[in-house]
Amino acid sequence: MTNRRKFIQISSALSVGALLPLQFCSPAKKEESTTDAILDAAKGILDDFGLQLYSVKENMAEDPVATIKSVAGFGYTQLEGFDGGKGIFWGMSPTDFKKLMDDLGVKFIASHANTFENLEQQAEQAGSIGMQYLICPWVGPQKSMDDFKRLADDFNKQGEICKKHGVKFAYHNHGYTFDTLDGQIPQDYLMENTDPGLVDFEMDTYWVYTAGKDPIEYIKKYPGRFTLGHVKDKSGDLPFSEANGSTIVGTGIMDFPSILRAGMDNGMKYFIVEQERFEGTNPMDAAEKNAAYMKNLVF
Repeated sequence: MTNRRKFIQISSALSVGALLPLQFCSPAKKEESTTDAILDAAKGILDDFGLQLYSVKENMAEDPVATIKSVAGFGYTQLEGFDGGKGIFWGMSPTDFKKLMDDLGVKFIASHANTFENLEQQAEQAGSIGMQYLICPWVGPQKSMDDFKRLADDFNKQGEICKKHGVKFAYHNHGYTFDTLDGQIPQDYLMENTDPGLVDFEMDTYWVYTAGKDPIEYIKKYPGRFTLGHVKDKSGDLPFSEANGSTIVGTGIMDFPSILRAGMDNGMKYFIVEQERFEGTNPMDAAEKNAAYMKNLVF
């Protein structure tokens, strides 16, 4: 399924005069009232959404198969992986891992990986099972813009290797790429000096926001470049500058209906939940609550 959405403007009381897009304006079936049609249309926007498995990293370390089966049962139709020390396939062969995904009706769309080592082999394996992306998740703060200029060249080269194997390369931001360095914003340089045909970007909305930037403005500034997005909310109970301040999606201070709408309108194809702090809850319960939020999100 694709992420084609059913967008609808609904008044708080489903009042007469609520505006519907044309696709909802055809006469209702005899057995379906207008109110039922509105409610049906509002039951969900995203046909597919994912989970970054790092959100349940302790569970993955203990039993990856059982953990994946559980989160699939929560309603996630896509998964994004990470290398927890056993490779991105958690000790399984790529084909065995894909069979697990297929049996669960889940797509393993991408994985965070060390793209600076053994990329040829990683890209070949990822491409062999139809993965969409290998993602560089971290480069760390750099000393100068010259370092980021070298990284832009590295990303283009890594993109070429991935493309050769039918996989796309992407870079996942943290806050440091939005901090001014030598009079420039490194994130802007990376986006403007990498080949759009070789390098995509995964926006971690939380880190953009924590860095004092507006995720919506960046999505609109670089349409088509942020093809993946991390849906990670920021707690309002902690200082704004707190690095480890994520919370259950929808309970924090970020406006995800607006952020996701901007993403959809500007080329973002994958929406992936991530959470790293679990005050008053645990990773698996949080993953289930986050899935419920995503299933019922209306914007």
